[in-house]
Amino acid sequence: MVQEYQSPVRVYKHPFELIMAAYVRRFPKCPLIPVFVDSEVISESNSEDGSTLVTERRCMVDVDAPRLLKRIAGVDYLYFIQKNTLNRRERTLRIEVHNETFSNRVIVRELCNYSVHPENEDWTCFEQTASLDIKSFFGFESSAEKIAMKQYASSIKKGKEIIEHHLRELEEEGITYIPRWTPPVPPTATARRQLPPVSIARAIPVHNARDGLSSKDPASPTELLAGSPDDKLDADYIRRYLGDLTPLQESCLIRLRQWLQETHKGKIPKDQHVLRFLRARDFNLDKAREILCQSLTWRKQHQVDFLLDSWERPQLLQDFYTGGWHHHDRDGRPLYILRLGQMDTKGLVRALGEEAMLRQVLSINEEGLRRCEENTRVFGRPISCWTCLVDLEGLNMRHLWRPGVKALLRIIEVVEANYPETLGRLLILRAPRVFPVLWTLVSPFIDENTRKKFLIYAGNDYQGPGGLVDYIDREVIPDFLGGDCMWDLPEGGMVPKSLYRTAEELESEENRLWTDSIYKSASVFKGAPYELLVEIAEASSVITWDFDVCKGDVIFNIYHSKRAPQPPKKDALGAHGITSPGAINVQLIDRNWVLGQDYSMVEKALTCREGESVQGSHVTRWPGFYILQWRFHSSPACSASSLPRVDDVLASLQVSSHKCKVMYYTEVLGSHDFRGSMTSLESSHSGFSQLSAVTTSSSQSQASSTISR
Repeated sequence: MVQEYQSPVRVYKHPFELIMAAYVRRFPKCPLIPVFVDSEVISESNSEDGSTLVTERRCMVDVDAPRLLKRIAGVDYLYFIQKNTLNRRERTLRIEVHNETFSNRVIVRELCNYSVHPENEDWTCFEQTASLDIKSFFGFESSAEKIAMKQYASSIKKGKEIIEHHLRELEEEGITYIPRWTPPVPPTATARRQLPPVSIARAIPVHNARDGLSSKDPASPTELLAGSPDDKLDADYIRRYLGDLTPLQESCLIRLRQWLQETHKGKIPKDQHVLRFLRARDFNLDKAREILCQSLTWRKQHQVDFLLDSWERPQLLQDFYTGGWHHHDRDGRPLYILRLGQMDTKGLVRALGEEAMLRQVLSINEEGLRRCEENTRVFGRPISCWTCLVDLEGLNMRHLWRPGVKALLRIIEVVEANYPETLGRLLILRAPRVFPVLWTLVSPFIDENTRKKFLIYAGNDYQGPGGLVDYIDREVIPDFLGGDCMWDLPEGGMVPKSLYRTAEELESEENRLWTDSIYKSASVFKGAPYELLVEIAEASSVITWDFDVCKGDVIFNIYHSKRAPQPPKKDALGAHGITSPGAINVQLIDRNWVLGQDYSMVEKALTCREGESVQGSHVTRWPGFYILQWRFHSSPACSASSLPRVDDVLASLQVSSHKCKVMYYTEVLGSHDFRGSMTSLESSHSGFSQLSAVTTSSSQSQASSTISR
């Protein structure tokens, strides 16, 4: 399997020419990189005007591998070929590296770029991509891969240190400025040209001329380069807003973010949200991508992004729900306190139903995400999760009411699937004797990593050393726990039985969160497409669609027929009728129909991959019957050429499946309502989620590897 690496962009707050002067000091060998033994120049060429210098080197590397493995391989050193292309005019350095040793067994590719910062021409950006493909290595493929990635990660971390070390050397030598390259001046103009001041002339390192640094005086400022694509991340931004990540963790984040941008055009989740799913799967890119796609589909289907703005808490919850946000813990995490023992969970479920309780918990999690972002800005450090304090004083067998426990388990399942790594710590205080029974019921449904964050205190044990004050400042401990801070949220109490709803009323609303949606679900089987009939009474009406491919690959088509398919699918929706064949896929297009005679294709077939979100519209030319069809895509789904990325997690799920799932929404706009308000009448891929506005775009920066840094 190909291992890929993508670095964040590293920014050096120094001009490009000065960075180049520091860069060339690492050749022919660099004491700061012990594994970089030596290098020699193989070839060197300069353009006629001197603006471009191409240098090819052969580099010797001593890999930190077990001696047994070296003896089996029959080598002590590895050799790499490095090609540097320095463009003085555009102020860029492109570095291409590939392995010479074991090239028939192992393929190493690396590409690095130094360039001018798009927003500040006196700063320099560095970014890097690399891939490792071990085809065979004497039966030690797994070990060789681990050694290579470990070596690579350690060398990346040294990149910035080495450049900064050589920058300090230059400064100690009095070299703080190097003029930009300028085109050669004609002889007649040279005589009239003034010499640069002595102080600037001193700043020109003579030994750097070979790698393309000119000793001419400064040219006029260049135009700012175009901004970097918004799928790049800045290394400083990662540390400031996301925390300290290893180089490989940074790479996973950037690659997953790029995949989302390539697959879901438009808005994407914030980096903090993407990072949570990676952490939940120990930075396994494939597994994280799978659960993230499922969660984004869920968010879109149930409009969770708008929950905080659209959902109003019922008065019963405002009066009897004993929980709320309360300052923050010692780490700056938002603190949520729940007095579960004082809350009549049975009464709330009987009076409101499971639906309202689930929405209440989702709103708490959404508010928690928002507060984490606010605290990150306030405290100036990454805060990605929140702390929950649960007071169990008063917990009794009433809380073990079976329907209530069932509702709790479902809520836990939803939260675990869609809000991973949002809980930083859970403090359970004053746990009574009945608590082990409740814990036995719910703990199997809680992720193991989440369970490790639970701290349970029985009785008043929380008041001593190692207790509550280790995690929460004394001045914000609420009064009911012996603190001085007033708790102004509901005290709880029993919900009056007169407010209980009947079993029939509750059952009628059961699972409404999953069905009360503008989106509908459909299954597409091999040989049995899913077809939707749209009846158009007036030409120039607009059929619009928005669908997500939840599983498998499908082909989307739109057909037109002047006569109604058999059996007819008419209803009483007025001028425009939309009907569905139902759970069983009924063939609307008769098998005896001939394409071009009985019906016609009005839109070019669109192949849609698993995980994609597709939006589009069609302006009808004729009245009649239009059929929207999703058909199983039978081409090899695991072909490398058909996937958005080589390591697409979804490919493995498609190999043995003959069923696809689609979540769709359709609407017809009358010609009198249209008036050219749509920005596009062609199918397009769009964003899954409104979880954020535009993800923070960042300036550019990052590290490098042993050969190319």
